[in-house]
Amino acid sequence: MTKKLFNDFERVSSKQWKQKIQADLKGADYNDTLIWKTNEGIDVKPFYHADGFKEPFTSISNSQKWSICQSIFVQDVALSNKKATDAIERGAESIQFTLPNNTIILSELLKNIDLDKTTLYFNLQFLDADFVKTLSLLPTKAGIHINTDIIGNLAKTGNWFTNLKEDHQQFDAIIKNTKSFSVNIDLYQNAGATITQQLAYALAHTNEYLNHLESTEKQTLQVTFYATVNTNYFFEIAKLRALRLLFHSLVKEYNIEANCNIFVTPTKRNKTIYDYNTNLLRTTTECMSAILGEADTICNLAYDAIYHKDNEFGERIARNQLLILKHESYFDVVENASEGSYYIETLTNQLAEKALELFKDIESNGGFLNQLKEGTIQRKIKESAAKEQEQFDAGEIVLLGTNKHPNENDKMKDDLELFPFVKTNIRKTLIQPIIEKRLAENLEQERLKTENLTN
Repeated sequence: MTKKLFNDFERVSSKQWKQKIQADLKGADYNDTLIWKTNEGIDVKPFYHADGFKEPFTSISNSQKWSICQSIFVQDVALSNKKATDAIERGAESIQFTLPNNTIILSELLKNIDLDKTTLYFNLQFLDADFVKTLSLLPTKAGIHINTDIIGNLAKTGNWFTNLKEDHQQFDAIIKNTKSFSVNIDLYQNAGATITQQLAYALAHTNEYLNHLESTEKQTLQVTFYATVNTNYFFEIAKLRALRLLFHSLVKEYNIEANCNIFVTPTKRNKTIYDYNTNLLRTTTECMSAILGEADTICNLAYDAIYHKDNEFGERIARNQLLILKHESYFDVVENASEGSYYIETLTNQLAEKALELFKDIESNGGFLNQLKEGTIQRKIKESAAKEQEQFDAGEIVLLGTNKHPNENDKMKDDLELFPFVKTNIRKTLIQPIIEKRLAENLEQERLKTENLTN
């Protein structure tokens, strides 16, 4: 068959499409009716066309296939090892261990785990270069990623692990041993930052480390970004693509080779305790965004993670969501599936451009660390979070089962194993910490009070 199907049809320009839409609107204003104005300052059009692209798409394909991760907090080494081996047997391809201290016996923790096939992520809640060196020497072909983000710890807690000098000395030793560092940007989204802010802060956060390192230490680096995604489906796909694009643009300016590894978890900001099964729907589309956005590793959030302790059922369902996407929905078959979509390509470019503009502003005003100390970053995130909260309270942002179509018979006060709200812990800090808060917290607290009055 040599004749192409569409050769008999005339090409329709974007101008012709717009004229047809305007005619169908019967006098209604095109911009007011069909243009969606977002918190990122991007006006989303009703359609996108090849006419909008004068240059070829910039390929940002990730050659690595995404892996399914299981997150485990190591409180008991033997139980954590059992949980890890069971998760691997049930489909997990990588494991993230959160270690609270440096007394963990690694040989017991990693017993019966094939280090040549299972990628390991170590999330350390302490700073110890010698322990990191021990981790880096583990015999593995699958890879090891060690999360020790000293600036991220400062932003989250308001304090260094020890102090600025000691933390940077430890950081330097870690770089020497591992040739890698991590950047935790999940904090920004969970606290209410816009996508533009998340990307700009990720870039400025990374730049603080690159500025600090000696030129010889910057060669062949691996940087792992820990990010979250929400249910703004196409924007989150574009966000992860823009993150990789911006990272490569940044390291190009330093004239170095560096790999970008993106570890993604669904955000907590839009999760709810009432009608909690809707969290399953949210995390499913969020994981889909992570896949199509070319994440390297995805660790799903259990539907009950914000109010229940770790449990086998919640973790199994979360893992199975990813297994279904991978093995039954074939989300691992097509590489870089979103490339070439006019809408996603446009969003990627617009988000990258706006983030780059904000990044330059941060750098011209002393850099990310300086703006953290001055409280500028915290203030900007608070402003964005307040605006988003107003939209949620007004019903413009909808969480089904919470601020729309709530089930008034749903009772939760006897089912809360964890405190699901912002905790007040008064302590002395060097800077104001960035606080994570869910959109539904105020509404949920009011409903819990009502439960207490009626029961």
